Amino acid sequence: MPKYEYTVILTPAEEGGYIVDVPALPGCMTQGETREEALKMAEDAIKGYLGCLIEEGEPIPTDTFTMEQIKVTVG
Repeated sequence: MPKYEYTVILTPAEEGGYIVDVPALPGCMTQGETREEALKMAEDAIKGYLGCLIEEGEPIPTDTFTMEQIKVTVG
């Protein structure tokens, strides 16, 4: 499989660990107990997602995700 690069978003889970979302791949989400585990799980989830697309003859999405995060102070 060629190399692909995707943006992932790690969000701390309330019960501990991290939830991982891959915005360029709709529905591609996973989780892990540690940051390292979450990133490894993300790699596995992306490989599986892309493998299914390739198997079905579907196009591989490119990562065009951009995000601006700004903190606003009130009060």
